[in-house]
Amino acid sequence: MPINVDAALAAELEPLEFSWSSSDVQLYHLALGAGADPVDPRELRYLVDDTPQVLPTFGNVAATFHATKPPTVKFPGIDIELSKVLHASEQVTAPAPLPPSGSARAVTRFTDIWDKGKAAVIWSETTVTDLDGHPLWTQRRSIFARGEGGFGGERGPSGGGSSANPPDRAPDLELDMPVLPQQALLYRLCGDRNPLHSDPEFASAAGFPRPILHGLCTYGMACKAIVDALLDADVAAVGSYGARFAGVAYPGETLRAAVWKEDGRLLASVVAPSRENAVVLSGVELVPT
Repeated sequence: MPINVDAALAAELEPLEFSWSSSDVQLYHLALGAGADPVDPRELRYLVDDTPQVLPTFGNVAATFHATKPPTVKFPGIDIELSKVLHASEQVTAPAPLPPSGSARAVTRFTDIWDKGKAAVIWSETTVTDLDGHPLWTQRRSIFARGEGGFGGERGPSGGGSSANPPDRAPDLELDMPVLPQQALLYRLCGDRNPLHSDPEFASAAGFPRPILHGLCTYGMACKAIVDALLDADVAAVGSYGARFAGVAYPGETLRAAVWKEDGRLLASVVAPSRENAVVLSGVELVPT
C-alpha cells in the first residue's frame, strides 16, 4: 500500500526491551573477523570472556541479535515487501563505551521520508537507554524502498545528505579486509536471517550470482579495521561512526578501505579491488572522542 507519510512521522513505535551477554558480543566480533591472529593481545580484547571491549557497531544490531526469522517492514503508515528494501545507511553515536552485557530499552521513530520518484528513502532514529533511563547509544538508519515513491513527498537532498565525503587527495592509509568464505553464514547468527545472505537460489532470484555479505557486517569490519589501525584498537576512542551502503560484498573476496584524516575525523571508502574497485561503502565517517 502507498506510504502514509503523516502517519509514519507521527508514530513512535512501542518501546523494545532487550538484553545481551558477553557471549553475544564475542560472537559478533568473531563474525566481523576478530581473532584472525589468536595470540595478538589487541585482538583478544574483543574476545576475552565476561569483559570484552565492545565495538560501538554492536549497538546497530543488539536489539535484534537473537532474531531467528527474516525481518519485516511493517509499521504505522509503512508496509513494504522485504524484497523491495535495500539498506541505505547506518550510524551510531555512543556517549561512552557500550557495556559487554546488559539490558536496555529502545524507542524508534521515523524522522524523514523522501520521495525519489521510483523509490522512497525512509529515515529512522532509535534511542537506546538502560532500564533506568540512562542513555547508552543512538542509532540512525535509512532504507531505500524500490517502487514505493511517487506519493508526492519532498525529494530530499542527493547523496543521502551526508557531508562525510573524502577529500580530493591520496588517502593517508589503505587497509585490506579479507572476507572469510563462510563469513555471511557466521554473521547471520547475529540476528539477520535474510536468505539473501545464505540461500543461493534466493540470491539468484534477486539478481546476484551468489549470496552476498550483510551490509552491516562490512560496516562493522570497516569500523574495526579503522579502530585497530588508527586508534590503537581502543573502542573507547570512538564517539560516532557511520557509513552509506553503496554496493555489495561477497564472501571470500578481499575488500580495501582507503582512509583519510580530515578535520579531526577519519573518513573512508571501501572497495572490492577484484571487481574493478567497485564501491561497497561510501561516506564512512568515524569521529573520535
